[in-house]
Amino acid sequence: MSRYFPLFVNLEGKQVFVYGAGKIGTRRILALLQFGCKLTVIAPKATKEVKGLSKAGSLTWRQEAYRPGQIPADACLVLAATNAQEVNAQIGAECREKKLLVNVSSDKKLCDFYFPGLAVKEDLVAGVTAGGEDHKKARRAAEELRALVETL
Repeated sequence: MSRYFPLFVNLEGKQVFVYGAGKIGTRRILALLQFGCKLTVIAPKATKEVKGLSKAGSLTWRQEAYRPGQIPADACLVLAATNAQEVNAQIGAECREKKLLVNVSSDKKLCDFYFPGLAVKEDLVAGVTAGGEDHKKARRAAEELRALVETL
């Protein structure tokens, strides 16, 4: 298996779409909001956190399910984080057709990029991944990085 090159992308003001607002989607939404993107969440249901962020104007929540053809061609990034593997695969396929970068949380083989564990302090950003293989290992490494970054 090949390793993915870590690429840091300026998301400021760019359109990012997250499909799903459950536990995984919410974690990723909270991480993305740190980077100034225009975040749209598509999900029939959402966590209290996502609902609150929507009410505060931090993101747009469209209370609906994914429909084929609805992903805008100008999306910078798309995350498929629904709790339905088939829906995530459909989102991934639509993104590939439109040549959009996509992360499919339920199947690493369908990902153009892995969503990293993050350690952020001001302008210092560190990301870590275990190649989509060992999420616990990546989480432990991210926690250690966060502790280190806080000391700087």
